[in-house]
Amino acid sequence: MQIILNGESRDVTDGLTVRALLESLGLEPERVAIELDGSIVRKPEWSSTALRPGARIEVVHFVGGG
Repeated sequence: MQIILNGESRDVTDGLTVRALLESLGLEPERVAIELDGSIVRKPEWSSTALRPGARIEVVHFVGGG
């Protein structure tokens, strides 16, 4: 199925969860926030939130500095 990830079309496995998407991208869950179809998805919900065809996901990376 196709989703839109940070503005770009991407093919993913049907029923992929938010957590599985992050793992497939090699991203550290502690350093990102997820927006799905305009709403923030809380970390405790990542494993139970399955993506649907056409889903729009924005992954925001936190960057430390000092």
